[in-house]
Amino acid sequence: MHSWTDTLRFAFQPVVNLATGAVAGLEILARPETGDVLAEARRDPGLDARLAVSAVRAAARRETLLPLFVNVFAGTLADLGGLPSLHEAVREAGRLPWEVTIDLCPPYTHVPQKALLAAVATLRGQGFRICADGIGDGDVPLRLLSDLSPGLLKLDASLLARPAVVRSMRTLCDELGALLAVEGVETEGQCAAALASGAQLAQGELFAPPARLPAADVYVPPRSPAEPGAPRTGPSVREFVRPAALLPATASAGQVRALLTGSPDVSGVLLVDTAGVPVRSVHRSRFLLSMSGRYGHALYADRPAAKLGDPPRTVGVDATAWEVLDVVAVGGRDRTSDDVAVVDEHGRCVGAVRLADLVRALAETRVEEAAGLNPLTRLPGSDAITGEVDRRIAAGRAFALSWLDVDHFKQVNDGAGFAAGDELIRAVGRALQRASTEGSRVGHIGGDDFLVLADPDGLDPLAASVLGADWSAGGRPVTLSLATVVCAPGSVTDHRQAAACLAPLKKAAKALHGASWVLGRAGVPGHEARRGSRPTPASAGCGVAVERGVQGV
Repeated sequence: MHSWTDTLRFAFQPVVNLATGAVAGLEILARPETGDVLAEARRDPGLDARLAVSAVRAAARRETLLPLFVNVFAGTLADLGGLPSLHEAVREAGRLPWEVTIDLCPPYTHVPQKALLAAVATLRGQGFRICADGIGDGDVPLRLLSDLSPGLLKLDASLLARPAVVRSMRTLCDELGALLAVEGVETEGQCAAALASGAQLAQGELFAPPARLPAADVYVPPRSPAEPGAPRTGPSVREFVRPAALLPATASAGQVRALLTGSPDVSGVLLVDTAGVPVRSVHRSRFLLSMSGRYGHALYADRPAAKLGDPPRTVGVDATAWEVLDVVAVGGRDRTSDDVAVVDEHGRCVGAVRLADLVRALAETRVEEAAGLNPLTRLPGSDAITGEVDRRIAAGRAFALSWLDVDHFKQVNDGAGFAAGDELIRAVGRALQRASTEGSRVGHIGGDDFLVLADPDGLDPLAASVLGADWSAGGRPVTLSLATVVCAPGSVTDHRQAAACLAPLKKAAKALHGASWVLGRAGVPGHEARRGSRPTPASAGCGVAVERGVQGV
């Protein structure tokens, strides 16, 4: 009598870190040659649990060191209250629970939520990591998603056509302390869209198709030098985490040597205690040098590897890349190439970071920032401001977007000379920076045009400081015009709509005499002339149409 296991095979698909191009783990996919065992598993929790166990055993036979992603239906966990058989299979395979991520798969309809949350808590307590799979193409309720508090969210690639949705999911991930992944990526355009929307991980045919053998190499498209919406400073260490080679703290030097010689890409081994907390760090080159010396193997092979290790360097999962560099800078120069262990809130190792990845990414960040700066004022251009606008929209934050320029600037240049005009522009840029409050962004978009992104409550001090000053160029008095649109949560969908709301306000501000300031609210008719004289009717657009003639508030 044939068993379902007779015709079942497993394939491995890499999950790729988009920042480093490294393989962050392997998703194990069931591939039945006949029948539909997955449909049966959806209805039979016991069968689904046996599939998960078989997946782990299949990975163990391939001797992969990479973290594993194992698919389990949400209903299975709710019905079984956990997966004790999976925990035992992981132990038998010589793996640690925190090297395995449980991919919770839909459907969620009719799944008892309390039972599911209790089962997830049990698995998390055992050390397993939790991923919410099928977001965007499944039926997971948002409230349940928040209650699950997964460490990873996997979005369907179809959502990349709706970048605002993906950005909002990235914001949710940041709140939950989770990573964001996109699955089903097939084109370089989708990969670029995933990066621009804030995804840190991805998988799909573009990188590597599912295969019977774990992929040794994956294809990752080169990153664009200027990805709109991507964070420019202080990248999170989460973006650079690689899988760590882990062995028990009691491992012998011979065991470490066998791991290193069999895995040339492994730069070091972390020795962890029974809770998964790093206790020693073994650097590849220094360890192998000790072992290869005269009598080295005879002296050390059967001794604890910890004798040849160093105290581990660790950072939390919420650290920034700059904080990792601070950790590397402390200590002897002979350890600057050591990997840094990344630990969770319980001190358990979740991976490692290589110094080379950080240095390369931070250098690229600085180059990109420098390329985007205006050469006259050294202020960022419009991309930096509009990217931040989109992030605030996705986060549901109110903001004020302002445009400022010099009145009749061509006449200033013609009358006072371009040198005086340049000095005036530099002075205005410095004044805007000084007047900006914490969290504000000032951009110079060219010529005499500036953009300012700020919180609504920081507008009055900024306007008073900049517009109230006496400006001149070459001894000639000069005035400035300021237009502001205040955007409440939900009032605009992206930076383009915010700019469209700002356009008629710019025209209204320029129609006033003297230093002027016009303020409107996205989606609300009319505007306020807070500074300037002889107001004229404003142009219609984005709900900002009728001059109310209000001087101040």
